[in-house]
Amino acid sequence: MKTKAQTAGLETAKRVLRIEAQAVEGLLERLDERFERAVELLFECKGRVVVTGMGKSGLIGRKIAATFASTGTPSLFLHPAEALHGDLGMVMRDDVVLAISYGGDGEEIAHLIEAAKRLGIKLVSLTGNARSALGHASDVALDVSVKEEACSLNLAPTASTTAALAMGDALAIALLERRGFGHDDFAALHPGGRLGRKLQRVENLMHAGEALPRVSPETKMPEVIYEMSRKGLGMTTVLDGGGRFEGIITDGDLRRLMQKRGGDVLGLTAGECLTRDPVTIAASELASVALKLMEERKITSVVVADGERRVQGVLHIHDLWTLQLF
Repeated sequence: MKTKAQTAGLETAKRVLRIEAQAVEGLLERLDERFERAVELLFECKGRVVVTGMGKSGLIGRKIAATFASTGTPSLFLHPAEALHGDLGMVMRDDVVLAISYGGDGEEIAHLIEAAKRLGIKLVSLTGNARSALGHASDVALDVSVKEEACSLNLAPTASTTAALAMGDALAIALLERRGFGHDDFAALHPGGRLGRKLQRVENLMHAGEALPRVSPETKMPEVIYEMSRKGLGMTTVLDGGGRFEGIITDGDLRRLMQKRGGDVLGLTAGECLTRDPVTIAASELASVALKLMEERKITSVVVADGERRVQGVLHIHDLWTLQLF
C-alpha cells in the first residue's frame, strides 16, 4: 500500500513533466523566419559561437556550447561576470554571441552586450522577454517564454530552462545538417567513450595482412585445418590465384563434414569443402552495423571484401565484444 506522501510525489512528478513537455511543445508554434536567420548567422560565423548566461541560464549555456562543439560548430562558454573582468579578451570580432537570459535585463548580460556591440559582434539571444534590453539589442531574438514554471511556487527556473535547452539543441542540429556533418566528422570529434567505439570502422578492427587466414582451392584439408588453428579465428578464406574470394571454411563446416564423411575429409581440398557466397561487409562500414549483421545471421565472423571480391580482412565477433557495443 502506497502512503499519501508517495502518491503525492508521483502526482508532483507527473505535473512537472507535463508542464515541461508543454513548454517545449509551445516552442513549435513560435518557430519562424527568426530561427532561420539565427541558423544562418551562426553558420556564417567565421570564429566561434560564444555562449553566455548567468545562473541557471549559464548552466544551460554550458551544455549548449558543448553540443555545438561536438556537432561541428566551434563554440565556447563565457561567464558574463568573468567577461567583464578580463575574459572578454577571449571574444574576437569574427565570433557570434549567443546570450541566454529569460528576463533579458540582467546587469552582467547588459554590460556584456554593450561590450560585444562595441566590437561589432553579432548577437543571437534566447529570451523569454523579447522587449527586454537583450531582446532589443539582439540581431535575432528567439522567444523561449513559457506559460508557467514547473516549480509549485512558479519561481525556480524549470520549464524555462528546459525550453532554452531544447531551443539550443534545435539550433545545434539545424547547424549540423546545414554543414553536412556526418558519421566520419562525428567520429573524429568523439574518439573516446562508447560513442567513439560505436563509430569505429570495420577497417580499423579487422584481421588483415599476415593475420588473415587464407588458403587456395587446391590446399589439402590438413593444411586448411592448420591455417585455421594458427590464425585462431575459427575459419579461413579460400582465395583463387588472383586473390579473389571463392568462399570460406569454418569450424562448423568441418564438424558437419566429419559427421558426414568421417576421415575421408582429410583427403579433400579446400575447393571441395568451401561454402560459396558467404556474408561479406565493406571495410568502410561501422562496427555497430557489422555487429547487427552478425547477430541477425547468427555468425561469429564476416569477411571484409570490396566490390570486386578482393578480400581485405576478416572481422570476428570477439573484436566487437571488446568494444562493449552490447
